Amino acid sequence: MEIALLLSKEHPTLPRAEVEAVLECEGIKYHLKEEQEGLLILEVPFETPENMSDVIKRLSFTHEVFHIFINADEEELISKTKEYPWNDIVKSNYAVRVKKMDKKSHFNTSKLEWEMGGIIKANVASDIRVNLEDPSTFIRAVLVDGKAFAGQRIGQISKKHFFNLKPHKRPFFYPGSMSPKLARCMVNLTRIKRGQTLLDPFCGTGGILIEAGIIGTRVIGTDIDYKMVKGSIENLQHCGIHDYQVFREDARKLELPRKVDAIVTDPPYGISASTRGEKSQDLYQQSMQSLQGLLKEDGLVCLATPHYLDLDEVLEGTKFKIIEQHHIRMHKSLTRVISVLAKI
Repeated sequence: MEIALLLSKEHPTLPRAEVEAVLECEGIKYHLKEEQEGLLILEVPFETPENMSDVIKRLSFTHEVFHIFINADEEELISKTKEYPWNDIVKSNYAVRVKKMDKKSHFNTSKLEWEMGGIIKANVASDIRVNLEDPSTFIRAVLVDGKAFAGQRIGQISKKHFFNLKPHKRPFFYPGSMSPKLARCMVNLTRIKRGQTLLDPFCGTGGILIEAGIIGTRVIGTDIDYKMVKGSIENLQHCGIHDYQVFREDARKLELPRKVDAIVTDPPYGISASTRGEKSQDLYQQSMQSLQGLLKEDGLVCLATPHYLDLDEVLEGTKFKIIEQHHIRMHKSLTRVISVLAKI
């Protein structure tokens, strides 16, 4: 089965990396057939789209996923649409939407939607109507680099979730908190599975713990600031997360009764973050020394750091190695680096 994923264009590498991590975590083998800016075409080894539901629920930097029925040159889109047996797919009301992924196509998307909708209408039962607001069957067509991909949408990532859980909308807020979308992505990059345990040793307001809890992991959070501990618990409860432990502790001295499956964290740095007078470099080095003993041998760490921090130097003398990095420009003077670490 061929599927297409419409990716966010907010970052050049994170969306694809997140998709690959979640597919691996869910045990889904795939073959990358095509990649364009904002689009991945994958071959997956199953016949029904329901197998993708767990993947879709986890993603943050993907907009939607559709099952491809038509894969052709864009000039052939209408003729291929006429050939397809839509009566096997469209059993109730439907909508057609066409999206251009680049500026190369000369086609008018509104006209294509109208034409495709008319062709489908002519091939289904007479009582089936177009419903643009809430269709039972959503047909997506994408035009990119002279090609056309069309099929049935099987999932859409909720923008509402990430909007409603923005840091300033939670009961407890502190400046510098990470966006829920990036927090979810960082959790996903560790390949953690439902029921496993994730640690955030600098949990702050609990944003990473919330996203990890929502996808079904057990979460442990610590912070040296009791105000953050209290606020993080308040936010977790507000978001309906119940399987958590949050307590006050120094990440440099942290001990746990058992090892965790993943560590995801955004340690303090910059003006708005409290490092208790500790230099960031020293804080990071001492913390990583402590944390390496808390992670299972096959576990991964996802860490956010400022670009000016020498992470190789921080990790010197530890069992950690960098296996993946992504750079996010925040503003002129700061780039945030998202690093995935494994134990050697």
